[in-house]
Amino acid sequence: MSQRRASATSRHRAVALLRGINVGGKNKLPMAELIEILQALGLQNVRTYIQSGNAVFDSKRKPSARLGEDIAASIDERHGFRPGVVLVGVDELEQSIKANPFPEVESEPKTLHLFFLAQTPKHPDLESLERLRAPDERFHLEKRVLYLHAPSGIGRSKLATGIERHLGVPVTARNWRTVLAVRDLATT
Repeated sequence: MSQRRASATSRHRAVALLRGINVGGKNKLPMAELIEILQALGLQNVRTYIQSGNAVFDSKRKPSARLGEDIAASIDERHGFRPGVVLVGVDELEQSIKANPFPEVESEPKTLHLFFLAQTPKHPDLESLERLRAPDERFHLEKRVLYLHAPSGIGRSKLATGIERHLGVPVTARNWRTVLAVRDLATT
């Protein structure tokens, strides 16, 4: 009985990574309004990092695709657009940082990007991604994260633009600096 009661009151800290908001003047969503939306869904201790849609929160609900859909639907209801939402548990975020296959480039945080996947891809087409890769690019898929080292930037990277299509699952990307800042926000 006491274990059941403990699990009913346990909290889960998670990160919501929203895709495609506040980019190029489109899909505007002030962070204060994102906080209100998340709180209206019963999420607590909501904090955000920069305007690109990074939110940390506590919840009685485990991070799940359903919670991500609820967040997207609430944004759509209030703002008329439905962003992609990838939820990541704090432990999963920490593990993705530790598993970085390119530690030698961590000192160049704008060249290292983590693409967080909505779910583990069932049939990723890594051969096609390899064909899109520029000579100076490297990538590695690990569960729900694709790591991309793109020293020339991802703005013109054919590999970066093909990731979602060739993995077959929704993704959202963050550079190394943002990933570390979100982790710090989630663990303080």
